[in-house]
Amino acid sequence: MKLGTFLGYEMQRNHILPNLLGMRYFAYLAAKFAVAGALLYGLLRLIDGFWLAEEDPPLIAPLRDASRILAFDLVILAWFLLCAGTVALIIFDQRRRCRVCLRRLRMPVERGSWSRMFLVGQPRLEYICPYGHGTLTQEESHLTGTAPPVWRASQGFWEDLFASSAAERRKP
Repeated sequence: MKLGTFLGYEMQRNHILPNLLGMRYFAYLAAKFAVAGALLYGLLRLIDGFWLAEEDPPLIAPLRDASRILAFDLVILAWFLLCAGTVALIIFDQRRRCRVCLRRLRMPVERGSWSRMFLVGQPRLEYICPYGHGTLTQEESHLTGTAPPVWRASQGFWEDLFASSAAERRKP
């Protein structure tokens, strides 16, 4: 699986954003990882400073210092879980951001219906950029496997808003 697909950056083939916008999206992701990594590494160094190791421990040291070793292992486990949770939160936050302006996507719109799935399609959620840069379509349920969210950049806010009514007017 590609990194872009994993983060919900799969775009339609008929519209390609300029490379700079895609780079801005991933640069923001890299910056979030760098800041989180620096903070978590500083926390690890702080934890490591509390437990000083003996220079020449005796052979009986693991039995003598079992409570200290257990406490250190539990603190390192908590630090690891904090790291894993931070990575998950960063990825979850990044998937819900606009690919152009990097603001959070708002206004989830439910499309499709379970009762009319063959006529309308599977239920899905569409998140909309508040400034009209595009929509992120995400399946509500994964019946046929995991389909990546699809980012569709809009040509213009008002053109997308009135696209359905213009299509109906063109029909004879």
